[in-house]
Amino acid sequence: MPIANPFSNLFGRSPIKPMQEHMAVAVKAAGELIPFFEAVIANDWARAEEVQKGITELEHQADDIKQQLRLHLPKSLFLPVPRTDLLELLTMQDRIANRAKDIAGIMLGRKMTIPANMHTQTLEFVQSGVRTAEQALTAINELDELLETGFSGRELAVVERMIQELDKLEEKADELEISMRSSLFRLEAELPPIDVMFLYSVIDWIGDLSNRAHDVGGRLQLLLAR
Repeated sequence: MPIANPFSNLFGRSPIKPMQEHMAVAVKAAGELIPFFEAVIANDWARAEEVQKGITELEHQADDIKQQLRLHLPKSLFLPVPRTDLLELLTMQDRIANRAKDIAGIMLGRKMTIPANMHTQTLEFVQSGVRTAEQALTAINELDELLETGFSGRELAVVERMIQELDKLEEKADELEISMRSSLFRLEAELPPIDVMFLYSVIDWIGDLSNRAHDVGGRLQLLLAR
C-alpha cells in the first residue's frame, strides 16, 4: 500500500501556509543580520561566524520549503490566483534569504570592518531593511484571510494599508542608503580602495533587502488587483 506524501497532502489542501512559513524563515534570516553586524562592529569574529552559520542554515531551510512547494504544488488549484503567480511570489520571497546569506558571507569571508563613525548609521540601515522585510511578512500572513474573503471587503483594505506602510519603509531605507553612501564617500581617501569597493557593495546589498521585500509587497498587490 503506497504511503501518502505529507507534503503532497498539505499542499493539496492549500499552498498558502507553507508559503507563509517560507516567508517567515526568509525574514528570520534577514533579522539575524542585526546581531551579525553588532558582532562585526564589536570585532567579535567568533560570534559573527556563529551568526553567519545560522543565517546560512535558515537560507537552506527556505530553499527546502521552496523546493517542496515547487514539487508538490498542484497544477490545478481552486484558488482565485494563478499557480504561476504563487510561484513568482515564492521566488521573490526566497531572494530575501539569499541576499541575507550573501551579505553575511562576504563580510565574514573578508573580515570586513566598518569605519567607526559609520557604526550607528550602519546598524540603523540594517534595522531598516529588516523592518521592511518584517512588514512584507505581516502582509503575506494575511494571504489566507484574503483567499477566504475572495480578495474583497475589510480584509482587502487592511492588506492595502499594510502595503502602503511597506512602501514608506522602503522609501526610508532608500534615504538611509543614500546617507550611507555619502558618509563612505567622505571617507574614501582614508581607506584602502579595495575596502571601499566592497563596502559600497555591502551597502547596495543591504538596500537590496528592502527592495526585495518591497517586491514581495508589489507582487501581492498585483494579486489583489486581479
